Amino acid sequence: MLLGVLALVAAVVWLVVAQPWRGMAWPWDQPADPTPSASPSATPSATSTPTLTPSDAPTVSETPTPSPTADAVGTAKPCVARDILVEALSDADTYAGGQNPQLSIRLTNQGDADCTLNVGTTTQMFTVSSGSDVWWRSTDCQTEPSDMIATIAAGQTVSSATPVVWDRTRSSVSTCDTANRPVAPGGGASYHVTVEIGGIPASTSKQILLY
Repeated sequence: MLLGVLALVAAVVWLVVAQPWRGMAWPWDQPADPTPSASPSATPSATSTPTLTPSDAPTVSETPTPSPTADAVGTAKPCVARDILVEALSDADTYAGGQNPQLSIRLTNQGDADCTLNVGTTTQMFTVSSGSDVWWRSTDCQTEPSDMIATIAAGQTVSSATPVVWDRTRSSVSTCDTANRPVAPGGGASYHVTVEIGGIPASTSKQILLY
């Protein structure tokens, strides 16, 4: 009995001195590792966007609108004979008694560039001949001739709008009173019409017959 009591006392003393529970884990009651408090991060200062003042703002360069120059106008050169085809025209090939031939001009620019030509009545001359006998010239009794500069485009063909009328009489600068002029014979007589304009003559004549 005494031995049992002594053993119990010895066990209690050992427990107090040794403390065998030190180092034992208690999972459900173990405090969580302290979370290190995050050190306040430095808040980045917002980068301010500079505001452009009128003096800082880039200026818009204005391109001036080009104004037309004199070089852009009237660049066509005068026509030359080798580029212009001149033809005499008539409103018919044969004319009955009392019918007067109406004569016109046709021009064709056969060159590669536009050109200008004086197509006024001052530079026109129609001639009607029978063989070597000149019967009529449009300039013999011409009144108030005029100039007119026209541009003929490359490849363009133009014709005179108002025909010149031959009254079937012989002209002369001294006989502009047509009442005293000789009348050209008819009956199928052949006449040839030639024309010149701007110093350029027609290359061929136009035949007409009078009855």
